[in-house]
Amino acid sequence: MSTLKEKNQNHIFTITTELDPPKSASSAITEEQAQKVAPYVDAVNIADCPMAKMRMSPIALSCIIQQKYQVESIFHLTCRDRNVIGLQAELLGAAALGVHNILTLTGDPPKIGDHPNAKGVFEIDSTGLIQIASCLNSGHDIEGHDLGAATDFYIGTTGNPGTDDLDAEIKRLEGKKKAGAQFIQTQPIYDIKQAEDFLACAKDLDLPILFGIVPLKSIKMANYLNDKVPGITIPKKVLSQMETGGRETGLAISKEIVTALREIHAAGAHLMPVNDIDAIPYIVGDK
Repeated sequence: MSTLKEKNQNHIFTITTELDPPKSASSAITEEQAQKVAPYVDAVNIADCPMAKMRMSPIALSCIIQQKYQVESIFHLTCRDRNVIGLQAELLGAAALGVHNILTLTGDPPKIGDHPNAKGVFEIDSTGLIQIASCLNSGHDIEGHDLGAATDFYIGTTGNPGTDDLDAEIKRLEGKKKAGAQFIQTQPIYDIKQAEDFLACAKDLDLPILFGIVPLKSIKMANYLNDKVPGITIPKKVLSQMETGGRETGLAISKEIVTALREIHAAGAHLMPVNDIDAIPYIVGDK
């Protein structure tokens, strides 16, 4: 079976989706979700204590999902909770467990989460984490010491097609690529023109770009994302559709965006269903 990396290298359109780990010693809830989406996606993202809320280890959960459901995982790793020793140790453990896809993130500050008095580490940022993973891939740690065996991570980073300063965003991504980033997953888009513009500006990066999509459930949700979340712009046409429609309309819009991304030869789509796992089969259909 081809890996996500191989599919991206061979220009095969890929679908990924995002699952939240449980606040539990049981992985049953997330496993049930993974089992539902496995036939429709090429990989599942597992968040790392999203919004600074304590959850199960994304590396452990990724390993469980890969072994039980034969679908690749992309584990998130943040710089919030570990210094450079801990980050490297986590990465070596992930490699030993066969979890090779990583999305590198700086992470949300603890004060916004469920442990507001916890101390954030942030010894490095996401670019530094990319550099660490790249060093381990080359067979040594960040101090230059040889490893007994090198890792083989497929290193991901995030992009924002909806930024007000696209030139600055591309320069930021150029720095990420120089550090060792190998693919990009983006913030949500609702306008295919935005994706086309981003692809054109990012052409020289020569990195696979999987565009984010959050299926809309209501006009209230659409207005919130449009008005309150930086980097997300929802076209008037879509807002108008959501005025008279609900979840089904939002799913149809998401399905149209996935089709359009295929037509403009994007590398893929990254679906963020906000716990509405049943949306994935409708949006994607057969892989």
